[in-house]
Amino acid sequence: MMMILRREWPLLLSYGTAAVFYLFHQRMLERMESPLWATLAFAWLFAVILLSAFAVVRHSESLASLVGEPFGTLILTFAITAIEVMMIAAVMLTGPPVSFLARDTMFAVIMIVFNGMAGLALLLGGLRYHEQSYNLQGANSFLAVILPLAVICLILPNFTVSGEGPTLSTLHEVFVIIMSLALYAVFVAMQTLSHRKYFLGPDESTGHAEHEVRSAPWHATLLIANIVPIILLSKQIALPIEFGVNLFDAPEAVVGFLVAVLILSPESLSAVRSALANQLQRSVNLLLGSVLASISLTIPAVLVIGLLTERTVILGLAPVDMIMLVLTLALSMLTFASGRTNVLLGAVHLLLFFAYLMLIFER
Repeated sequence: MMMILRREWPLLLSYGTAAVFYLFHQRMLERMESPLWATLAFAWLFAVILLSAFAVVRHSESLASLVGEPFGTLILTFAITAIEVMMIAAVMLTGPPVSFLARDTMFAVIMIVFNGMAGLALLLGGLRYHEQSYNLQGANSFLAVILPLAVICLILPNFTVSGEGPTLSTLHEVFVIIMSLALYAVFVAMQTLSHRKYFLGPDESTGHAEHEVRSAPWHATLLIANIVPIILLSKQIALPIEFGVNLFDAPEAVVGFLVAVLILSPESLSAVRSALANQLQRSVNLLLGSVLASISLTIPAVLVIGLLTERTVILGLAPVDMIMLVLTLALSMLTFASGRTNVLLGAVHLLLFFAYLMLIFER
């Protein structure tokens, strides 16, 4: 029992934090007008949610070692996507009736994953092994679904005339919801059933857990137990985020960036560790899978929330962001076109990520 408590202490911390914030919610809310208190509350909640997210990854990786690939990365992807939907929904419901958060978060996810984390994984893997290989058919399958969904969800709304501004009409939103879910269902069926070999690396083992592995029900129960406090604390962290943006007059895109960083940190760390262990296929599955799940699952969820709460969801990107998105997608097609990667490809993606960070604050 003591060994379990020492290993699962983030679970106790997260539930304790959730209890404190919910018991003293009104008092906490009154103190949010203080910049110091808002900063401390954000830092504490960010750290607790991050610890819980890393615990989710740990138990997901243990499940992955039990069920094998590609089911292991799918479990982690679904867990992170559930956290993402809850975070965005919590911030949306506490914000204004016109929401840019889904757009900014989706764009941030694409830029962070494709340029930041993929670039870092390719760079570090290239420095250690010079060249790394992956299954080309699997990467192309991811890109074949990501490209049309990204363009339809984030660029097309700028050019439709039935909606007001860079939005979709109700009919368009229903179509996007159905199309996104249908494409993802077909992809998952292919990934797990008919073409499972596309997502298995040539020389990689299926066991990735570097910690104690117990039974599947044990890890599944603790995985869910660690997701629950993240959902509970998501609404609490939305308040200091909104306060900080208003206080420092920061761009609205900062909110989406912070949400994306919080969500992607555990998954990104797992992808970089896999690249350093010469398991690049797992990195590709994690990184491209997280982008695909974010677009094809999170956007439909946000659109449904918008329809039910009568909130306007802005999806169309600004012109500068559209250029960055198209450039990122085109570069990714070149990067994942040969079945092998090197340091140069990682460096180019990282430089594009730094350009994205600069453009958040200076257009």
